[in-house]
Amino acid sequence: MKNYLKFLIIVLFISCKNDKKDTSSLVEVDTTTLGNHIEQLASDDFLGRKPFTQGEVKTVNYLKEEFEKLGLLPGNGESFFQDVPLVEITGTPSKTMVISGKNTNINLNALKDFVATTNKPVEKVSLENSELVFAGYGVVAPEYGWNDYEGVDWKGKTAVVLINDPGFKSADSTLFKGNEMTYYGRWTYKYEEAARQGADGLIIIHDTEPASYGWNVVESGWSGARLTIESDLPLLNVESWISGESAQKMFDASTIKGQDYKTLARNKDFKPVPLGLNVSVSIENNIKKDMSKNVVALIPGTDRKDEVIIYSAHWDHFGIGKAIEGDSIYNGAVDNASGTAGLLAIAETFKKDNPTKRSIAFIAVTAEEQGLLGSAFYAENPIFEPKKTVANINIDALDSPGKMKDLTITGYGQSEMDEYAEKAATEQNRYIIPDPEAEKGYFFRSDHFNFAKIGIPALYASGAYEGFDKSIEDIKKYNDDYRAIKYHQPSDEYNAETTNLSGVQLDLQLFFNVGLKLANEDYFPKWYDGSEFKAARN
Repeated sequence: MKNYLKFLIIVLFISCKNDKKDTSSLVEVDTTTLGNHIEQLASDDFLGRKPFTQGEVKTVNYLKEEFEKLGLLPGNGESFFQDVPLVEITGTPSKTMVISGKNTNINLNALKDFVATTNKPVEKVSLENSELVFAGYGVVAPEYGWNDYEGVDWKGKTAVVLINDPGFKSADSTLFKGNEMTYYGRWTYKYEEAARQGADGLIIIHDTEPASYGWNVVESGWSGARLTIESDLPLLNVESWISGESAQKMFDASTIKGQDYKTLARNKDFKPVPLGLNVSVSIENNIKKDMSKNVVALIPGTDRKDEVIIYSAHWDHFGIGKAIEGDSIYNGAVDNASGTAGLLAIAETFKKDNPTKRSIAFIAVTAEEQGLLGSAFYAENPIFEPKKTVANINIDALDSPGKMKDLTITGYGQSEMDEYAEKAATEQNRYIIPDPEAEKGYFFRSDHFNFAKIGIPALYASGAYEGFDKSIEDIKKYNDDYRAIKYHQPSDEYNAETTNLSGVQLDLQLFFNVGLKLANEDYFPKWYDGSEFKAARN
């Protein structure tokens, strides 16, 4: 594994496309500023920063006031806010999900065995003896000659699908993108596709490795109040997950008992399989329609004001939820008080430096944890013209035990932003690598994805592999511990005495230097040939 990862390390020698001069700055991102903002945003006073709560009110007003103190201008006309109309659905599922069939009655318990939600803004939804059909990975991908839904009239039926896509752990690099997750592997896609097919419901089978998170994350993230954007797109009655253990009970009682359902699903000739079982579950909803807010601040350029570099980070987290070891506030210090504070720290650094030719925008988006909703709304309603938006630099969940030798780029190979990052990393005596865990689909799991979808080249990166004074093994353990103990848990808290911000500061300095170079040249970074986002830019 070590040799494989070392093989991935890319050493590039880059000549800049246009402006040859070195525009990196001696002005440094201030660690004290960064720490103070993280400590404030991740404090209990901010109630876990959930949209539609007092935590949102405190957060967006805090960001507005801090941008104003730095001398930034409102980024949305005369306002620092972009209203994002959302629907909050607080669903209470039935205590059990019942899977029934001939001589079969399996009762699954809410949260322990299943979660069930809906995006339909109605008082009650249900599946009543809905026929269960195994639909493999739930993928329709014409470019791969793949259709897991083919040949079935899905009206009144519930699809059962696997998480991730067929290439995962297939040992076949030509099957989809091999171990690298495509968008077809994301849970958001699976719900969307099942709705397009006309199904009543979808059940995703949880599996920790291909999902890249444990059942505890599903339990906390798919329970309680959830947000969605009002849409005319087709919606499922019920969107659900079941645990791997529950799925095995279901398959043991089904028409494919004794067969390896994962192997069946990976076959290119797979066709949907009726399981000989039905499912019943209901959800009662409380519905609230309201406005959440993206926060938008601007440093106007001196020469080409209409050409904009966007720094983004999501300000939201999970608010107050299920208590774990007596703590019910999901503070989200790493995820993503770190990125939100990073916006303020980078803005402060730009204000200390000379004015830039292009404009710099800072957008703190809402509802990332609910499905990238704030950035999705921005992408549909952009404030700055996408064709004149030079690039997006997205900051999400920065964390390290110290300064890192690497800069891991998620989505490496998509655009020339890789080259800008490489130059900035070289100036810090660092190297770049592609995401060694591309199978986990991180490229589709943060807000840069929505900027990319409208053609804006995006950089999403951080030091995550090897430290200057910490080994690869030490960093892996550190990252594994975070995912197991803190990710989307109340324990993601900030401790000023024990938190080492030197690595976070180094990443933010790199992001500043990349943005500074872009802001003082007239070149527009391009998507590479083969990128699915190139057409949108063109």
